[in-house]
Amino acid sequence: MCLRKRSGYRPPDLINAKIYTGPIPAERGGELAMGGGRSETSALSGTGGGRGTTTTQNSQRPNACCFCWCCCCSCSCLTFRNEEERRRRSRRKRISQDTKMETIPNCEACTKPSMEEIRLWSQSFDKLMKNPAGRNVFREFLRTEYSEENMLFWLACEDLKKEINKNAIEEKARSIYEDYISILSPKEVSLDARVREVINRKMQDPTPHSFEDAQLQIYTLMHRDSYPRFLSSNIYKSLVHGGSRTSSES
Repeated sequence: MCLRKRSGYRPPDLINAKIYTGPIPAERGGELAMGGGRSETSALSGTGGGRGTTTTQNSQRPNACCFCWCCCCSCSCLTFRNEEERRRRSRRKRISQDTKMETIPNCEACTKPSMEEIRLWSQSFDKLMKNPAGRNVFREFLRTEYSEENMLFWLACEDLKKEINKNAIEEKARSIYEDYISILSPKEVSLDARVREVINRKMQDPTPHSFEDAQLQIYTLMHRDSYPRFLSSNIYKSLVHGGSRTSSES
């Protein structure tokens, strides 16, 4: 209000407001005639007898809750995280399409899995992740969902844990941070603020276990989110059916 008096500022909704000129309902007309209640119009005047502005109560902006901290289910602030995740997935998809001709990092060396091993993968996520062939197949599935960086990050953390040379530890830790933790990286993994804060503290003096909290969080994410879809995917079903067909033929 002070701003309006000093500078004559008028909000856009007051400038463009339309004045209601239609008939006044009977009950409202009686109220106005008796001098009770508030008038439908109000005037805002600047200092020095400035020009008045007339508006109606119906000229308020719709969905005003979107401009405040509220818990209204229609407020845009509640959908921020979902929108951010959709934008991130869309960005990863574009990047994957743009770089699909580039060399993909080599998969782990492993022997061809037996039919028994393939079936064990459906019993638990731990059994899948402990098997090199299982990790390769699961990684192939993650690539179709544009979330292969989760497996790459987990493997990089496993490799860091085996390192004993201090200089190599620092170099690998810095590489992992730049590739998977930095918000500027196209392969950034999804971590909460607490874990990021822990990583930032540990990066001052990296150790082979600097990313343990983050690795566990990504492992849990793959287990709960991607693993159920993997079991019902064509990639896994084709392995099961192919192995069953081979067994029956032999």
